[in-house]
Amino acid sequence: MTLQHSRLKMLMRYYLEDGRRVYTLKLMHNGIPTQSAHPARFSPDDKFSQYRLQTKMRFNLLKLDEKEK
Repeated sequence: MTLQHSRLKMLMRYYLEDGRRVYTLKLMHNGIPTQSAHPARFSPDDKFSQYRLQTKMRFNLLKLDEKEK
């Protein structure tokens, strides 16, 4: 274990197996990096929201007026 790994907090991580999330504390699973199971931090001063909205509008992923069926 390197010094860098010893400073990391023990956080939940996951990897996909048969389309399902399998949760673990390991950084690697069978040589494949695991993903963080925690959402990104929220900031009210979001500097990149404009670009996220443009991307969602470009690919028709923005669901403002969609009603539940």
